[in-house]
Amino acid sequence: MDPGEPRDQRGEGAQRSPDDDEAFRFRDPAFEDTDPGRTHAETYPDDDRFGNRTHRADEYDDPDQYESPVFTEEELEGLDRSSGPRRFLPLEDEPTTLVARYLFPTERYRGEWKRHWIHLSLPLSIGAGATLLLGYLAGFLTRQNVDGMVTVAVLIWLGVISWVAWKVFDWYFDRFILTNKRVMVVNGIVTRKVAMMPLLRVTDMKYEQSALGRMLSYGTFVLESAGQDQALREVKHLPNPNELYLRVVEEMYEPQAVEARLGKDDEGDDA
Repeated sequence: MDPGEPRDQRGEGAQRSPDDDEAFRFRDPAFEDTDPGRTHAETYPDDDRFGNRTHRADEYDDPDQYESPVFTEEELEGLDRSSGPRRFLPLEDEPTTLVARYLFPTERYRGEWKRHWIHLSLPLSIGAGATLLLGYLAGFLTRQNVDGMVTVAVLIWLGVISWVAWKVFDWYFDRFILTNKRVMVVNGIVTRKVAMMPLLRVTDMKYEQSALGRMLSYGTFVLESAGQDQALREVKHLPNPNELYLRVVEEMYEPQAVEARLGKDDEGDDA
């Protein structure tokens, strides 16, 4: 071939693409069909041609690979919803003697609650502070040989502690009461005060919780009624306000559901 002639790219010396040459192809035995008569389904029985593998029916026949779950009676009992969801904490069936005197015979008792212990935070703090301060003052006056002032300091301390004890007793006798007819607040030791509001006259109800109240689980209830003068409007420091709110609302709007749930609970207890 003359030097001036163009070289044929398809000549004997030209490089050939590996794809055009059978000798350069990579042969993977997995992709070679040894039996041309076999179909794809016979070759790959577990392939559904969409990238998902289908499990054979006997794949879990071996008990070592799969065991059916076994549930105890206690575990299955928690799934029984025939009596409705158990959202409330259990309460005493009968009112205490402190509350029973304020209920009439046809009224159904639903529960009573003492105020949260945070209600005593102020008097207890005053009592602790007075004890520390007057104790230091009494020691100082004793070293100064002022016996009369020591006696006065002790009397002041006794007065403060008596006031704190009065507040504690008043907290113990203070109750928030719920029945199927009304809500009541009873408080006082010597002079008893009873404030009540019929559930039929409650037009709006809400509870408020501060950041500390959410941490310690207490809140303030605010009740609104159709009347102008309200004997019971704001109740502070009630425990578990969310649970109490649900109890009052259910009693207002679904009294039949309450009766049905309590009736089934009583039948279960009798059984």
